[in-house]
Amino acid sequence: MSQKTKIDFIYLSEPDMIKAGVTDMPSCVDTMEEMFALLYHGDYRMAGPNSDSHGAMITFPDESPFPNMPKPTADRRLMAMPAYLGGNFQTSGVKWYGSNIANRDKGLPRSILTFILNDIDTGAPLAFMSANLLSAYRTGAIPGVGARHLARKDAKVIGLLGPGVMGKTTVAAFIAACPDVDTVKVKGRGQASLDSFVAWLKESYPQVTTIDVVDTDEAVVRGSDLVTYCNSGEVGDPSKYPVVKREWVKPGAFLAMPASCRLDDGMEQEDVRKVLDNTGLYEAWFEEVPKPAHHVIPLVGVRCMDMVAEGSLSKESLEDLGKIVAGEAPGRQNDEEIIILSVGGMPVEDVAWATVVYRNAIEKGIGVPLNLWDVPVLR
Repeated sequence: MSQKTKIDFIYLSEPDMIKAGVTDMPSCVDTMEEMFALLYHGDYRMAGPNSDSHGAMITFPDESPFPNMPKPTADRRLMAMPAYLGGNFQTSGVKWYGSNIANRDKGLPRSILTFILNDIDTGAPLAFMSANLLSAYRTGAIPGVGARHLARKDAKVIGLLGPGVMGKTTVAAFIAACPDVDTVKVKGRGQASLDSFVAWLKESYPQVTTIDVVDTDEAVVRGSDLVTYCNSGEVGDPSKYPVVKREWVKPGAFLAMPASCRLDDGMEQEDVRKVLDNTGLYEAWFEEVPKPAHHVIPLVGVRCMDMVAEGSLSKESLEDLGKIVAGEAPGRQNDEEIIILSVGGMPVEDVAWATVVYRNAIEKGIGVPLNLWDVPVLR
C-alpha cells in the first residue's frame, strides 16, 4: 500500500485574510451562531481539566534576578489558546497571543496574533494565518449573536465605550443583527481614536445618521438600546473599572460586555438577566485564578462567579448563550427586560472563523503554498 507523506499548507497574510473574507461580519455572526449550538451540545474541546479553559498563559514575576526577563506590565500576555470544533467544522487549531500595551508606543497593535489551523485526523497544519483580524471579528461577532436573540427587534441606538478595534467590530456586529440602528453614541480617551472611529462609521454604515461623541459613561448608557464597553486598561482594582448603574439603563436594553466592567448594586440584582457566552469558561477561570477572581479577570461573568461564591447570586440565575441559541432556553421574553451578556472570548471561536476563512481561501486560490516535507526524515 502506498502512503502519501507529503504535507503542504498555506500561509495567509493579513491582506490574504481580507481577500478570503475575514472582515465579512454578517458571515462571522452566522458562523459564531453555528459554533454556539455546537458548544451547547458539547461537540467541542478546549484546554484544561473541564475542556473549557481560555488557554495557557506565561506569567512574569514582579521582581526577577534575570534583568532581561519581561515585567508584568499592563496587558502583558504570551498565551496559547487551543481548541477543537466538530459539526461541519471538524478542525482544530491554536492561536498564539502576544500582547503588550506598550506596543502602541512603537506604532504596533497592542496584540500581535497568529493562528495555526490543523487537520483533526493527522494533526498536520492546514494553514498558518495572520490572526489580528480573525480574533477581532470573532470577538465582535459574539455581541452580534447575543443581539439576535436578546436585543429588542427595534433597537436603534448604540452606546459604545472604547472606539478601538473591538469597538468597531462590536458595532459592526450590532448593526448586522439590528439593521434599524441609526444612532451611535461613543466615548473615547483620545481624539485620534475617536476621529478614526467616526470616519470608519461614516464610510462603512451611511445609514447611521447620528454620531454623538459623549464625555461620560452615563451618557454612553442612557437612552441606548444596545450598550457595549470595549475599553482597555489595567486590571486589579474593580473600583477603577468602568461602571454600569441601574438608573442609567433604559428598560429593554441589551448590554454586551467584552471588556472590563463592574455593576452597581441595582445591576447585580437577579431581575437583570445575566447571560454568559459559555458557563464552563467562567467556571474554569474561577478555578484557575486567585479570589476574588474579578480582581484578576475584569469581566462581568467573572464577577458573577464571585457573587455565586459569596452567596449573593444563585448559580441557577446565570444563563448560557449556547442554550439560548440552541433553542432550549428563551431569548428575549418582553420589551422591558434588561439583559447583560458577558463576552469572554474562546479559542473555539477562532477555530470556527479560521476554518471558514481557510475554506474560502482554498476555493479562491488565495495564500502562499508552503511545504512542511515531502517525506519526513523521522517516522
